[in-house]
Amino acid sequence: QVQLAESGGGLVQAGGSLRLSCAGSGRTFSTSTMAWFRQAPGKEREFVATISWSGGSTYYADSVKGRFTISRDNAKNMVFLQMNSLKPEDTAVYYCAAGASYGDVRSTSFRTWGQGTQVTVSS
Repeated sequence: QVQLAESGGGLVQAGGSLRLSCAGSGRTFSTSTMAWFRQAPGKEREFVATISWSGGSTYYADSVKGRFTISRDNAKNMVFLQMNSLKPEDTAVYYCAAGASYGDVRSTSFRTWGQGTQVTVSS
């Protein structure tokens, strides 16, 4: 079973960049669809980006398209989220998730979650 741990969150000014990392363990990591979700205070958890097991396919929420890039390194069991041109509305706890079929972006479809990392964007 895959286990996940996020890192890389922090405080950044609007327009800045952050790179989130998700370290995975378990034999099935390299064959798992991976995704990033986020949850702002008082709001539901929302989909951000997903990547297929090979890294050959990616899909983004409209709100981050063109600003965020998801990638993975299966040799190191890592998934990344490069976030550029950050906005105050990007402030949230960001979660790494595994286990859904590629293309299914419902949070309920992902079986495994990390503990989350806080991203705060100041205006």
